[in-house]
Amino acid sequence: MADASPVETALQRLGLALTTLEAAAERRFDRDRSLAGLEEELARAGEDRSRLAQDLDEEKTRASRLEETNREVSRRLVAAMESIRSVLDAHGG
Repeated sequence: MADASPVETALQRLGLALTTLEAAAERRFDRDRSLAGLEEELARAGEDRSRLAQDLDEEKTRASRLEETNREVSRRLVAAMESIRSVLDAHGG
């Protein structure tokens, strides 16, 4: 088989360059698609974090209200026990 002509050699090199370029473009497309997926996931994580922070704030507020209610109930129970004790003492009980 004879040596390839310069044109055939150039065409082969061009074909190889195009194949390499297509492979590089495909890898870049895959990286960009992966990056877009990561950015979407990061955005969802940010939204989840915001929602969880809001839920946490609401639960902290609820816990504070429950603690205040608990203190009030405790105060009232102490007052009721003192009233009962004073009534019993007054009646010799």
